[in-house]
Amino acid sequence: MITDTGMRAEGGLEQVEAAPVEMLVRAAAEGDQRAWQELVSRFGGMIAAVGRRHGLSAADVAELQQTTWLRLVENVDRIRQPERLGGWLATTARRESLQLIRRAGKYTTGADLMLTNMASVDAREIDAGPLAEERDAMVRAALSRLKPRCRELLSLLVIDEAMTYGDLSGLLNMPIGSIGPTRARCLEHLRRLVAEHA
Repeated sequence: MITDTGMRAEGGLEQVEAAPVEMLVRAAAEGDQRAWQELVSRFGGMIAAVGRRHGLSAADVAELQQTTWLRLVENVDRIRQPERLGGWLATTARRESLQLIRRAGKYTTGADLMLTNMASVDAREIDAGPLAEERDAMVRAALSRLKPRCRELLSLLVIDEAMTYGDLSGLLNMPIGSIGPTRARCLEHLRRLVAEHA
């Protein structure tokens, strides 16, 4: 139960909304349901935002929220810096998002997302639509000819621009130091493949 300064454990005088995060974490670890509800209220939107930033569907975002909160339930008594719970939840949500992407094979849609995000210098021209379609088809064809490792790496980089090399390293089982050079080689190979068909 929350009993620290400014909060009463009994009756309707509780001020859970004003409690510091570390106090809520301690109370949640002791089974206080009001503390859990307040934590969900404070951080639920942030967890959903992490999922949306990773391109998850509404159903996957809901699953992400449940899984992230489950991870906290499993680890709440081991949180060493409860005042930094927001960061812990964000990191956990990002890892769980990557797992959802991996399980669903969604990284294969990264090429489509990359094409969607590409700036078209011909956008103001009348024939911009046909030119963009032709360019997109060439890039898709070139991507399909890349080795699977390159396709995965480039797709993951496009899905979430904020994805760190640490995230990529864990997801692809690739040393962090080799990600940059591998990315450069993959992009160069993609450019050559596109140029062959231009």
